[in-house]
Amino acid sequence: MRVLGVDPGLTRCGVGVVDGVPGRPLRMAGVGVVRTPADADIGHRLVLIERGIEAWLDEYAPQAVAVERVFSQHNVRTVMGTAQASAVAMLCASRRGLPVHLHTPSEVKAAVTGSGRADKAQVGAMVTRLLRLDAPPKPADAADALALAICHIWRGTATNRLQQAVARVRTQEPST
Repeated sequence: MRVLGVDPGLTRCGVGVVDGVPGRPLRMAGVGVVRTPADADIGHRLVLIERGIEAWLDEYAPQAVAVERVFSQHNVRTVMGTAQASAVAMLCASRRGLPVHLHTPSEVKAAVTGSGRADKAQVGAMVTRLLRLDAPPKPADAADALALAICHIWRGTATNRLQQAVARVRTQEPST
């Protein structure tokens, strides 16, 4: 399975593509960031993010997109920008018929490091180790995007199998 992970942000939107299946070694296909100028108006910044995400979707043709779920932050301006960038990524994937999966930061940290409270350095170190890279991806947004893709490969595929099994059982139950 090939997954595009997106760590949404207005200034730096991390993107990373990982190939793999649970129980097998993972491989990084690509990593980077989509940058927008902080002094540009919001509409222009969102268009730049859309173009960047579309370019990644064109180049890497993922089978699924994993996006960090926006969570409560103290800075309303930051959370709004994150939510807007997240929506752009979800729209780009949905427009192509790709499944979109949301993962919380603590879920991603737990999947990659074993602790939902891991810091950025720990996440970067584990991403480096799991993907057998020479150095942690920079900036941290790029490492976080790879962590999202890894999380989805490991957790999302199991969740999908469970949902499919439940759906099969429900269709076999007699209706009352």
